[in-house]
Amino acid sequence: MTGVVVLDNGGGLIKAGHGGDLDPTAVLPNCLLRPLSSKKFLHPDPLGSHSTAALDLTSAAVRRPIDRGYLINADLQRDIWAHLFTSHLRVSTPSSCLLLTEPPFTLPSIQRATDELVFEDFNFKSLYVADSASLVHLYEASTSPQGLVSKAQCSLVVDCGFSFTHAAPVFQNFTLNYGVKRIDLGGKALTNYLKELVSYRSINVMDESFLMDDVKEKLCFVSLDVDSDLQLARKPGQDNVFRCSYVLPDGVTFTKGYVKDPEAAQRYLNWTDESHSTSGGTIIDVEKPESAEDRKRIDLTKNEFDLTNERFLVPEMIFRPADLGMNQAGLAECIVRAINSCHPHFHPVLYESIILTGGSTLFPRFAERLERELRPLVPDYYQVKITTQQDPILGVWRGGSLLASSPDFEAMCVTKAEYEELGSARCRRRFLR
Repeated sequence: MTGVVVLDNGGGLIKAGHGGDLDPTAVLPNCLLRPLSSKKFLHPDPLGSHSTAALDLTSAAVRRPIDRGYLINADLQRDIWAHLFTSHLRVSTPSSCLLLTEPPFTLPSIQRATDELVFEDFNFKSLYVADSASLVHLYEASTSPQGLVSKAQCSLVVDCGFSFTHAAPVFQNFTLNYGVKRIDLGGKALTNYLKELVSYRSINVMDESFLMDDVKEKLCFVSLDVDSDLQLARKPGQDNVFRCSYVLPDGVTFTKGYVKDPEAAQRYLNWTDESHSTSGGTIIDVEKPESAEDRKRIDLTKNEFDLTNERFLVPEMIFRPADLGMNQAGLAECIVRAINSCHPHFHPVLYESIILTGGSTLFPRFAERLERELRPLVPDYYQVKITTQQDPILGVWRGGSLLASSPDFEAMCVTKAEYEELGSARCRRRFLR
């Protein structure tokens, strides 16, 4: 069998590698960058590489081929893929198969553009298109052979990605399209909301997408009791366990921003919902670090800003999109609607096998908050069990790698000859898309 290239083509990150491997060969942003120091757009290096760490992305311009989850610039995507296949994967595309991920509800015109890229521009030998939910289900079923997902062959995959959030029921490795529900809110919208909050309260960061992504990933968390935490966030000084400072890069000593005091940023973990309820609304003293006064003072020689309630108000939008003016249900209600769209026989199994994947599920306490929101909406005689993937960012790719290594994979693909004879629309029927 020829080599299989597994490509999880996300709106934020591309995960690419060879079928059968445990981890992808390259994980890199799906975009082109133009730093202030450059006159042309550059290809970003894989995450974690030394050159990426040294590159100053302050106010960098960004061009993305995918907007709101769908391909809008095929020429740009072609450039990014060409660089990926030649410089990182080093594969010969005419002798390789491609397993490609695609979001639900993709328009036929976008599917045709994708097929043209694969077969006409890169001349891949064959293609298989999968959605992320079925790949996540496959991976979770294989890693836990004795678990409910594997035995019942049924699960509900909640994918909180860069562009939007899907709740998709899966049965026997097939996504039930009639039950898929979507919230038009993902990591990009959360970063934009954080940029607006910080720009309004502290310093203009509307052009700092990569910097605010870092702030969101390092400092934001999900609140278990929003009303109590909002009251606590109004406290001055060290009584406010949410207050922390983020230092902006100066372009000379530091090209990346950093958290001023990581220990202080984690103090909120000492606070649980029980702390609020047992204190009766009063604040329990938290042991103050030695240098509390020094940390409270802002160094005016550095560009830095404080975060308090922004830390939990940003992820809160996933549970309450109406607070952003969106006429859409929150994540808990979205899950209930997705399950109610399925046959009643599926309901008990789906509620007990909810799988979280996607980068936006990495916020601390995400699964716990979702279970608290979900429990009042679910009948008492159903159990609710939520599982977060071991690595939510790579979970889809690992499922694709597993599928690509199966002996039946080659027969599932559409070959280039079939594409040229039958066209895109006929070939897509094989993928039930």
